[in-house]
Amino acid sequence: MNPRSWALPLTAALVLSAGCSKAPDASKPQIEPEDSRAVSVTQVVLHPMASSLTASGLLVPREEAAVGSELSGFRVAEVMVEEGATVQEGQTLARLDSELLQAKIAQAKASVAQAKAQSTQARGEAARVKGLDGTGIISDEQIQSRRAQAQSAMAAVQVAQAQLNELGTQERRMLVSAPVAGTVLERMVRPGDVASPSQPMFRIARDGLIELDAEVPEDSLASIVVDQSAVITLPSGTELTGTARLLSPRIDPLTKLGRVRVRLPHDPELRAGGYARVLFSRDATPVPAVPEKAVQFEASGPLLIVIDEHNRAHRVPIHTATRADGFVAIEQGPPVGTRVALGGGAFLLDGDLVSPVESKPVAGNDQARSQ
Repeated sequence: MNPRSWALPLTAALVLSAGCSKAPDASKPQIEPEDSRAVSVTQVVLHPMASSLTASGLLVPREEAAVGSELSGFRVAEVMVEEGATVQEGQTLARLDSELLQAKIAQAKASVAQAKAQSTQARGEAARVKGLDGTGIISDEQIQSRRAQAQSAMAAVQVAQAQLNELGTQERRMLVSAPVAGTVLERMVRPGDVASPSQPMFRIARDGLIELDAEVPEDSLASIVVDQSAVITLPSGTELTGTARLLSPRIDPLTKLGRVRVRLPHDPELRAGGYARVLFSRDATPVPAVPEKAVQFEASGPLLIVIDEHNRAHRVPIHTATRADGFVAIEQGPPVGTRVALGGGAFLLDGDLVSPVESKPVAGNDQARSQ
């Protein structure tokens, strides 16, 4: 057979087949199938979380007494206590030099004796003219004069006695005593100093009670109640249990901080002026929360990778709160039931398609064992 006889029909068949099939349209973009990444996901759940608040402040006396002398110009003869001493109410803390005062007292006693003698004489002269009014034996003017002198002499005795009593009061106050029982926080007097009512000599913490004056943000102050339990940590690491005693009714207009006074037990490590931290805790309540692995951190703050119903990833900023048992409480963020990516979502971008792999939330020790 001639080769050309069968080559022509084959060529025709190829041309016919090419004409029946449609050539690709170069004007339309070719759609590539999108790859999806397998990502472990969990949900925002209601998880019991014990709310807590940490604050700090200074250790201060619950009630402080400033002790000084009410007298002025007397030299301090002796100081009987040091800082840190425990004193009782009425205990003598210092003694003033009473030498000058004793001289004044002696002079006042002499004045009282003189006034009494003059009063006795005046009353005797007034007694002798008793009943002689209108008799003409002595003029009525002289009679009235003697009686007035007797009254004046009696008044002079009272004045002299009052002056002596005043000096006696000063004599008793030559001893500076503790107005309350407590611990001496500071001693500001030395032997030889001159007493002045405007200058305190000692500062005493009443009953030795020291408490924490903590500063708390305005929005957190409402979460604290009187008698609420708190744990106080000292710089040495010692932990003490206290209770909220007083909530300040005032917020500082500049710092927006309020004050909480925390009652503390007696402890030798508590020193006025020291620093301490306090942790307020409340009973656990169910709050929206996610596992710690689900929270991502960027310069703008924490966020979650939310997986929508089309399995697309979205980066959603959140506000976090308490952390406990491997969970993080969500103050602002997606609602309960929302699917979120776990640790593998850190490399996802907005709109990425994922293949969700459901992961059941675990907490506390279970999570630690799974890692």
